[in-house]
Amino acid sequence: MDLSLEAPAPLIESRILLIRGQKVLLDTDLSQLYDVAIKALNQAVKRNRQRFPEDFMFQLTFEEGRSFESLRSQNVTLNRGRHRKYAPYAFTEQGIAMLSSVLSSERAILVNIAIIRTFVRLRQILATHEEISRRLEELSWRQDEQAGQIHTVFETIQHLIEAPSEGPKKRIGFPVAQDSPGFRQAL
Repeated sequence: MDLSLEAPAPLIESRILLIRGQKVLLDTDLSQLYDVAIKALNQAVKRNRQRFPEDFMFQLTFEEGRSFESLRSQNVTLNRGRHRKYAPYAFTEQGIAMLSSVLSSERAILVNIAIIRTFVRLRQILATHEEISRRLEELSWRQDEQAGQIHTVFETIQHLIEAPSEGPKKRIGFPVAQDSPGFRQAL
């Protein structure tokens, strides 16, 4: 079975959602990837509930679920197969890894490997972006610091260029009295 044709990374990435500050996959997406019915997936999880603490899997509220899937209204008669009766479950990366112990088919194992690799790759991309952002911030700080220093240098040079224009220029040297023997009068 060639998983690269059946569950490519872009397909998995497009289904990863950020819910309650966590990256998750919904049970409906996982059931499609694993090629099992949602009901069978959720039954397997319920039979092994102790393997899925809150940080591995949580059920969305009705309002959250409505925004991600079409859930049935309380007032409308359920059309069989078109709407879900309950809010979907969201599985974190650890919950998806735990699913491999609950679902033992070869496809489930291969899909789990592809999903975990996708999560790892997304973390690496995020870490790279954070490092680039940190470096850009550092360069910006250095540029601001150097711009301040250059401004100070230019101000100092400007003050040196501007000659003080206070009164007549003073002569340099020793004053000589007119009656001294070394005094020569200009003709």
